[in-house]
Order: sequence, then C-alpha cells, then structure tokens
Amino acid sequence: MKKIVTEPSLWVRIKRQKLLLLLLVPGLLLTFIFKYIPMYGVLIAFKDYNPLLGILKSPWVGFQEFQQFLSSPNFRLLLSNTLKLSVYGLLLGFFPPIILAIMLNQLMSDKVKKRVQLILYAPNFISVIVIVGMLFLFFSVEGPVNSLLSVFGIKASFMTDPKFFRPLYIFSGIWQGMGWASTLYTATLVNVDTSLIEAAQLDGANIFQRIRHIDLPALKPIMVIQFILAAGSIMNVGYEKAFLMQTSLNLTASEIISTYVYKVGLVSGDYSYSTAVGLFNSIINMILLLSVNKIVERMNNGEGL
Repeated sequence: MKKIVTEPSLWVRIKRQKLLLLLLVPGLLLTFIFKYIPMYGVLIAFKDYNPLLGILKSPWVGFQEFQQFLSSPNFRLLLSNTLKLSVYGLLLGFFPPIILAIMLNQLMSDKVKKRVQLILYAPNFISVIVIVGMLFLFFSVEGPVNSLLSVFGIKASFMTDPKFFRPLYIFSGIWQGMGWASTLYTATLVNVDTSLIEAAQLDGANIFQRIRHIDLPALKPIMVIQFILAAGSIMNVGYEKAFLMQTSLNLTASEIISTYVYKVGLVSGDYSYSTAVGLFNSIINMILLLSVNKIVERMNNGEGL
C-alpha cells in the first residue's frame, strides 16, 4: 500500500521556517509604522480639520473638500498638466533604457562597458536641486544654449516660456535616470543563455535578428513589470523638480497637483483641502495600476505576470 503523505500544518511550517520569518519582522514593522499608521491621517480629508481639536474632535464635512476641488477652476489645468508630464514622460522615457541596455550588451570589451556604464549612471546621483540649477545655468537668457542659438539669429526664454517647461522637465529626467533605469535590463541580458546567441550566429543571424529573437523576448517580462509600475505612478509627479523649475511666467504649464498640494497644505495651512486633493490623486493612481495590470493580464492570455 502506498503511504499517503499529508502536508504539514501551518504551525509546523512556521516552526520549520521561524528563522526566515524572523528576518521579515523588521521590514513588516517598518512598513506598518511608516505606511499603515499614517493612513489614519486620511480622515482629515473628510473633516474640517483644526489642529487644536485634533483629528477625532474636528467636525465631519463628508465629501465637501473633494467637491470643492473638482469644481474649482484650477482642477482641469492641474489634472491636464499632471497627466501630460507623466504620460509624455512615460512614453518618451520607457524605451531609452531598453535601447541603452541592448547597446551596452553588444560591447565586447568589459573594460569599455564598465567605463561607459559609470558615465551613464553618474547623473542618477546628482540631486534634483543641482539638476535644476544646471538647467537655469545652461538655458537662461545669457546661457550657453542661447549664445549658440544667437549665432543663427534665434533667442528663446526657455525657463520662463510655458511651452519649453515640459520638454526641459521630461528630457532632463530621461538624461538623469536613463542609465540607472537600464540596470535591470542589462542584468537580464547578461543572464541570457550564450548557447542561443552562438546558435543564432551559426545560423547566420545578423545583430538585429539576434536582438529581435533573443534579447527582446528575454527582456519582455521585465518590460511588462516596469511598465505596470510606471503606469501605476502616473499621477505621482514629484513636486520638488516642478516646484524648483516654476517661475511666475510658466505657471500655466508647471503647476501640477503635487505642487498645488504643497502650496495649499503646507504654505497656506488648509490641511483638509490638501489632504483631499492628495487622496484623490492616490485613488486615481490605484485605479490606473489595477487597470493596466488587468490589460496586461488579458494580453498575456490570462496567464498574468
């Protein structure tokens, strides 16, 4: 007779893996303290918050702050500016790291590859303040870019004209993060089975055919995950860079939801309204993340990620 093997109970499995589970405790504790406990503050969005009364004793106002934001004249402008910066940044910035990783993978010399990677990764470690300072330095009216353009009789106000705000914001971000964003793709390509490449070379496949049939299929899972994560943070445009690049003349393009929340919440002290705007932003992000994940799951024939 065959001996029936039963799965060990949950408690037995916990006892067997107690050392591994103990390693999770610090991470879970930090997540609970810094991520879940602050969610209590979301109640401010539904109250007429008074710091002297506290969150619980402040009077309820329901969805009044949300209605105020949705009916405000700034709503369409803020939503449009935020979406344009995010969507254009996603579309223009998604493929350069992939192309860069493929190009680096084709370099035969490891020494050259490491030097190129060092140069390309360096901008990621430059602070946002320095990046914005560089933009003002290079693209100011008396800067080197305008000096070069003046040779051809062209002069532009890059830092004050609203039409130049998005290109400067997006392309400076791509330049800064492209090298670091390519690390996942580079690591994936390094682990591709060399026998596949050798077989393709023996069959006479050129470099573009090898990229199409070997490199891109290997990168596909990482590309999908990266796209979902990027799409899920479409509304989370950091306020620091946009706020630092703002001038009184380019506000029609540079005022986004995060800078608006900063000004209304911390500068003006309207905590209930700013919390409602931030919560609205987070809900839109969650909906986008779930939607993109569902679309990708269907594209993968129901297999998910």
